[in-house]
Amino acid sequence: MRIIISPAKKMREDVDSLPPRGLPALLGETERLLAHLRGLSLPELKKLLSCNDQLAQLNYQRYQTMDLGRRLTPALLAYEGIQYRYMAPGVFSQGALDYVEDHLRILSGFYGVLRPFDGVTPYRLEMGARLKTSFCKDLYDFWGEKLAAALDPGGVVLDLASGEYSRAVIPHLPAGTRVITPIFGEPRADGKVAEKGVYVKMARGEMVRFLAEGGVEDPEAVTAFEGLDFRYCPQRSRADRPVFLRDVEKGADGVKSR
Repeated sequence: MRIIISPAKKMREDVDSLPPRGLPALLGETERLLAHLRGLSLPELKKLLSCNDQLAQLNYQRYQTMDLGRRLTPALLAYEGIQYRYMAPGVFSQGALDYVEDHLRILSGFYGVLRPFDGVTPYRLEMGARLKTSFCKDLYDFWGEKLAAALDPGGVVLDLASGEYSRAVIPHLPAGTRVITPIFGEPRADGKVAEKGVYVKMARGEMVRFLAEGGVEDPEAVTAFEGLDFRYCPQRSRADRPVFLRDVEKGADGVKSR
């Protein structure tokens, strides 16, 4: 089973906590992107990244001086978004670290697919960025089938990534690959489930921690997740779309969620 998650916009450099164990599998493609990004002017980069002047200047300098082989941080510790704060990999047990090394993969617009201990350097490039070049119409076109091939899913993918990132992988998976996409939300009066972005990110991080600390190998065991007051709701779930409801004893239809 492979677990896929999104990266985060905010990154940090940490060359002291844990050493990287390797380099990204698609580093040659990253070097190609870097060469293009270095050729952009500051206004062009700002437009591409859809960010403010300060972030544009920061990332312009990053790309101009970037060394993909020095002062690297393990990918698992490099990202600082909500999902990663709730995953809290910095306090993982050794067993959990071993688990994520085997099972977890981080998707990236810049690096493609990352193993948790691949060494990375801070960057900013979202998968949905409108990067149109002489060699690609956008990053989905650039990466094509490469991400799915590098993922080596082993028959089952647990999709904890955002739509922006899972879209770069799921359509290219081998035929017969089972994709499980957990839904985290609250019941609505019309019977649907309302997903709220912050809580979804928090729950995805907590679920990675739950799986890693428990050494979970059976995909069906994800339904035992109860982090952040989410509970599995079988009545609203499908085989590959388990639904978890937050702070709800009964669904909108009056049926208990457990």
